[in-house]
Amino acid sequence: MLSDFERYPLTFGPTPIERLGRLTDHLGGKVELFAKREDCNSGLALGGNKLRKLEYIVPDAIASGADTLVSIGGVQSNHTRLVAAVAAKIGMKCHVIQESWVPHEDAVYDRVGNILLSRIMGAQVSLVDEGFDIGIRDSWVKALDEVKAKGGIPYAIPAGASVHKFGGLGYAGFAEEVRQQEEALGYAFDYVVVCTVTGSTHAGMVAGFALQGRQRNVIGIDASCTPAQTHAQVLQIAQNTSALIGGPEIVADDIVIKEDYAYPVYGVPSQETLEAIRLCARLEGMITDPVYEGKSMQGLIDLVKKGYFPEGARVLYAHLGGAPAINGYSYTFRNG
Repeated sequence: MLSDFERYPLTFGPTPIERLGRLTDHLGGKVELFAKREDCNSGLALGGNKLRKLEYIVPDAIASGADTLVSIGGVQSNHTRLVAAVAAKIGMKCHVIQESWVPHEDAVYDRVGNILLSRIMGAQVSLVDEGFDIGIRDSWVKALDEVKAKGGIPYAIPAGASVHKFGGLGYAGFAEEVRQQEEALGYAFDYVVVCTVTGSTHAGMVAGFALQGRQRNVIGIDASCTPAQTHAQVLQIAQNTSALIGGPEIVADDIVIKEDYAYPVYGVPSQETLEAIRLCARLEGMITDPVYEGKSMQGLIDLVKKGYFPEGARVLYAHLGGAPAINGYSYTFRNG
């Protein structure tokens, strides 16, 4: 499926699947919960889902003759952290734009967590006071022009690597990896639950699982608070990715997104999100963050409680990483 595309290895290999036994029991035991640990996928800057995408983007960056990776995200962007890590790994410079996507006022928000790691790895970090949007950003375009003006050769990586032409390939491969692991385990998962914002993780899964006829069992949990825009972007990326890998046509109904958990706004956790983060940590020792995984964990827990999944279902939660961002919410968690 992906053999036609060059891959630059950045991850350890297939990520482990673990049973969340205590969380399963806590929620009544009628639905069996598992986690696929994408947060443990690499030794590069604490890992995460963006590396699976970047494996298919790096060869194109190298072939382009670029000397600088240029990308964008919020102040506590997991994506820009990993672009900085990849640039260090392959010997390129890195310029990342960190926009003010999150209305969060923790005193150390722009000095800890992801942005701290990007600075340690030598990236040029530019803070820009602009609000959240998953689309193409003017500040990113200007950064590309700045690199060119200084004689550099930039390589453009959009937010989340999502609308890049190869942005969905990594998570199309995820679907095949899950299928192989299911064979080894001796059972299949009935649903996959994944956080969705800029869209290519979710979209890649849809394209990959469409080859197995189960794309509508991928349940996206919106964390963008702009679900219509996210749905449209996921659909477009999934369609493009499926065409690249020779898969079936993807239609709007193949994109399943639950919109009830992104509130109050992108990057700001609700009390229910905070409760989900604490519950998962205290039952499983598994850390989820306030921006993405905390909200998808909240969604998973709520859907189980509401009976969305039929009794006896096996549900695979895709843990995409992002734990460094929790440092930016230190006051929120000052008492645990």
